[in-house]
Amino acid sequence: MIRKWAPLIMMSVLLIAGCKGFWDAPAGSSGGGGTTTASSGIFYVANVAASQIVGYSIDSGVVTALTGSPYAVPAAPVAMTVAPDNSFLYASTVTGIYVYTIASNGALTLANGGSPISSDPAQSMQVDATDSWLIEVVSGSPNVYAIALNPSTGGTASSTEQFAALPNSAVQQVAISPDNLHVFVAMGAGGTEVLPFTATNKDPLGAVGNIPVVNAAGAALSVAVDPSSRLFYIGETAATAGSNTGGLRVFDMSTFKEITGSPFASQGLAPYSILPISTGDYVYAVNRQVSGSSTGVIAGYAITSTNSVYSLTALGSTFAGGTNPQAIVEDNTGTFVLITDFGGNPDLKGYTFDTTNAGYLDAVISSATGTDPVQANAIAALH
Repeated sequence: MIRKWAPLIMMSVLLIAGCKGFWDAPAGSSGGGGTTTASSGIFYVANVAASQIVGYSIDSGVVTALTGSPYAVPAAPVAMTVAPDNSFLYASTVTGIYVYTIASNGALTLANGGSPISSDPAQSMQVDATDSWLIEVVSGSPNVYAIALNPSTGGTASSTEQFAALPNSAVQQVAISPDNLHVFVAMGAGGTEVLPFTATNKDPLGAVGNIPVVNAAGAALSVAVDPSSRLFYIGETAATAGSNTGGLRVFDMSTFKEITGSPFASQGLAPYSILPISTGDYVYAVNRQVSGSSTGVIAGYAITSTNSVYSLTALGSTFAGGTNPQAIVEDNTGTFVLITDFGGNPDLKGYTFDTTNAGYLDAVISSATGTDPVQANAIAALH
């Protein structure tokens, strides 16, 4: 049966700060390095302190709230994900996982009669390519869970969750490969687990294999997979030399071997989130902080292939975030890269791709997502 979880999870400490229930319209976009007249697809930001999800698009360079936004969440949100068919948004909270229907204009409506589809306070989650499984991990639990979904309603197709045991409970993030064949779980000092995944099986998760951290003092914080399932990435602390020791590890999906030059310096201490962009040409790592500062940066890398041998080259610049940036997405038009800053300054930051320096990010959007401090901790975009 669906389990009941005690509220003593790592993310619950986020409830201490902030003023719940207050919201102001977001500030319009400002320079932050440039301006734009471009428009985006629809995306959503989770505000922990206000227990809200705010929905946006960028219209001619201006951050614009969706109809009905902000949307109340029954408890402080922890993570979000959008189903691949864009019909449902799943919001994990400290009291469970809720499902929202997504209207054609992006507006959200709480579904499943307002009840959670699971009592799991998922730390990270993703819906598989068939819209049939919600794969999630819970901080402090040594398992990865698979919730069977009804693709028509967004609710559960079974009252029983499947799971695979992990060797470590310090779970951080989960990712499903776009080819729907593997699940990856970053587990802090426990490294990264690789699990075979079969969506057509009643129990879809296979036996686990482990990729240890590159340095015994390090921790695997983030995982991501190339949009064409060519490469997968792990963000680790204490993985490289110098004052900023975070690293981006890169593996060939066809061999599961680490490519030459990996780990690559992430230019910060804590690579919390990784974004391989839809074209497959670049990958970006968000560092929550750099040495001596709470201000984070984005590091970018160009991806090339010669005779099916992949290589990464760091871009010649990093790109400034706000205070403690935590999550990154690409909007579905391929126009914007968007991040959330847990510590604000600002809550939401948006970048377009530079037209002169390939792969470089131009900061063009800077916006609050409510009455600060909102502690914006997650972002999800329509596919």
